[in-house]
Amino acid sequence: MSPISRWLGEALAFLRRSRDDNLQWHLSRHEDVADLRQAKALAEQALVAQLKKQSQQLAHELAVNKARNSNELAMVKTQCKQDLKDYQQYLQSLDKLKDSLRSSYAHLPEAVAFTIHHHAKQLLNRMWDAQEPQEKMKIEMQLLQFMTAVHEDSQASLQGEGNEGLPQRALAFIDADLAD
Repeated sequence: MSPISRWLGEALAFLRRSRDDNLQWHLSRHEDVADLRQAKALAEQALVAQLKKQSQQLAHELAVNKARNSNELAMVKTQCKQDLKDYQQYLQSLDKLKDSLRSSYAHLPEAVAFTIHHHAKQLLNRMWDAQEPQEKMKIEMQLLQFMTAVHEDSQASLQGEGNEGLPQRALAFIDADLAD
């Protein structure tokens, strides 16, 4: 055999051995590769299942939060309507107080009654705008005391007990409030 044939034979034999070795390696690793593919597929399925479960949990939480927010909104709207009604009733009460002052002190200029009414409205607005419950209660007590003073002045005037014909308690309250 010629050296070229021999060399060609050895090269072909080397190639066959390489292919056989490669085939043997693949055959010996076939189970490992199959196990890896199966593990990968299972992991992907588990991930999809976990994502689906989390998606369902999030959808449930969103639905619960939406219902809770809807309920809270309805409660806030109801509370605001009631607050508005209360505020209107306060204003009506202050208007009645102003009318009572005007009739009790008919000899006084209307500006006095309007000043007292305006001060009461300012107290009401401060009370309404107060953020802290403690501050709100403090101003509410001031408003109550002021309205009581105005009422007592009106009663005293109607009974002829008012001195100097002025709503002294109410004016003193305004003066004291301005000094603070």
